[in-house]
Amino acid sequence: MNKQGIDIEDKVLKELLVPRFLKYVRYWTTSDRRIEETPSSPGQWELAKALLEELKGLGIQDVELTDHCYVIARINGTAGKESAPAVGFMAHIDTASDVSGKDVKAQVLRNYQGQKISLAEGYVLDPETDADLAAQRGRDIIHTDGTTLLGADDKAGIAEIAAALEYILNHPEISHGPLEIIFTPDEETGKGLPDFPLERIKSVACYTLDGGPVGELEAECFNAWKADIEFKGKVIHVGTARGILANAALMAASYAALLPRSESPEATDGYYGYYCPMEIQGNLESASLELLLRDFDRKDMDRRLAALDVFAKAIEAQFPGGKVTVKAKMQYVNMREKIAERPKVMEMLKQAFDNAGVEYRLRPIRGGTDGSRLTELGIPTPNIFTGGRNFHSRLEWVSIPEMAAACRVVIELIRLWGDA
Repeated sequence: MNKQGIDIEDKVLKELLVPRFLKYVRYWTTSDRRIEETPSSPGQWELAKALLEELKGLGIQDVELTDHCYVIARINGTAGKESAPAVGFMAHIDTASDVSGKDVKAQVLRNYQGQKISLAEGYVLDPETDADLAAQRGRDIIHTDGTTLLGADDKAGIAEIAAALEYILNHPEISHGPLEIIFTPDEETGKGLPDFPLERIKSVACYTLDGGPVGELEAECFNAWKADIEFKGKVIHVGTARGILANAALMAASYAALLPRSESPEATDGYYGYYCPMEIQGNLESASLELLLRDFDRKDMDRRLAALDVFAKAIEAQFPGGKVTVKAKMQYVNMREKIAERPKVMEMLKQAFDNAGVEYRLRPIRGGTDGSRLTELGIPTPNIFTGGRNFHSRLEWVSIPEMAAACRVVIELIRLWGDA
């Protein structure tokens, strides 16, 4: 630990973290990208209400739950720090819909010894193919039972923020400036903070806890667009279809096949973007394709968007009488430039890592967070690790020591901003 940091035993933090996390993951908070209303699922309300009461139970008087399921808590600065800049911490309530998040049965494994971990339905956590898991030998982890995802994305982030907050409030000798805690719905849908009460947020900077392995520090993300592509066919009895039928289902499948396989999520990493078909459905008369587009570079995103229309014309040429309509919508933009305009935000974060004894690694987010949108709205919001792995899958797990490390970083950030 850096001599400037606070000496905190991980045992204390783990006692604040683990019971919280195990409680949070039991809430079924899967969001639904097909629902426009925010929140998109009733379970998010249940966890939000529980968090509201939990924060009140810590003695925080200024806590609210908005009409759209945003939990916002405000804590005044300690004596002499009332006028320090306000700083925020954010995590999201929902979990992804890729794998079931209902009836999560988290498994706590103490003193992991590097063995394979057999899960339900034939799933296996194997250290031979998961180097991060192999590195946890001798440590405590929490994993799924194989029937659901775990929900560390992002309930680990919620637990780390709440635990850090309880620690700060129980140690009045740690001075701090004004704080804002924000728990958000529907992050996994990519909506980008709809109906967020920005006018009520005072923070000059915010930090999301929504990353992966220990040390990850992220200040840039994808530019993200979503395209809904509609296919209208020309229908006639298939027995007399020669030269007449335009099969909308086949149009959609053919369109998806035009997407470059070398520019798919499974074929790219680092700074390479991609096209990702999320859902395809339809029949002879009409069909639809939901498509995500991701790229770090805006010019490359423009190229991808232009390609969608080229693909549409190619399909119409192949299926005379058929019609393809492309409707693209931006979800969020790369936060790199906005964060770079406020270098102090990253300087504070790097110092907090140093003080907490955590070596940071700058990397791009191959995705986005609610912080991406908040940055676009004017509050720079880089992202911090949570200790989770294999997000959105039945093989999801989280390292308890790494959760404690994230908690230490948050505590150091709180202290540093109080001195700003």
